[in-house]
Amino acid sequence: MENRLKPDINGLLSRLPLFAQVDSGTIAMLAARTVEVRLERGKLLFQQGDAADGFYVVVYGQVKLGFAAQSGHEKVVEILGPQQSFGEAVMFMGRPYPVFAQALTDTLLLHIPGDPIFSLIERNGSFARRMLAGLSMRLHTLVQDVESYSLRSSTQRLIGYLLRNAEEADGNTAEVDLETSKQVLASRLNLTPETFSRILHALSEAKLITVDGKHITIHDIAKLNAYEG
Repeated sequence: MENRLKPDINGLLSRLPLFAQVDSGTIAMLAARTVEVRLERGKLLFQQGDAADGFYVVVYGQVKLGFAAQSGHEKVVEILGPQQSFGEAVMFMGRPYPVFAQALTDTLLLHIPGDPIFSLIERNGSFARRMLAGLSMRLHTLVQDVESYSLRSSTQRLIGYLLRNAEEADGNTAEVDLETSKQVLASRLNLTPETFSRILHALSEAKLITVDGKHITIHDIAKLNAYEG
């Protein structure tokens, strides 16, 4: 991994929305207990079934959470980037990780142990509410995923992903940069890589998008949103 300067853990923690209203003394206490973890691309952070004693925050890089499905294939549950956290729910439950975590790129994480977090929750109601809100948002996202997998077609799931991640360029057009490989995204959307590629090809043939590696140009947002496949 590229050699980088040691991060300012106090500064990183204080800039996270979760710790936005936590006083500097408490931030310093948390920083003293926080450990930085550097992972090269492809390295595992933890395996499914490993013990959890805290949670993680991504400083830079990208981490995927997943598990081995009954078919033997890997199922990607979530893809996390800078300033996103994970592992809080397992930390509170005192159970092993139900997923594995693997770096998709060279990644720097902060590991924050559970004990000082539990103490902070007891003392700071505002912090407790923000942590609860974060967990609730994640649960809401998971419910949306289940609904999407159950009620929406493969094509609708992929189009939904493109539109959620699109940056409007000019009027009714937009640009999308895929956040990771097509294989990982396919698993995240509960698609096979072959289906993922087939849908992209069909959308290209319909002249709704142009695919250039990981960069996708959407030529007509409204028509893409209405496309049935």
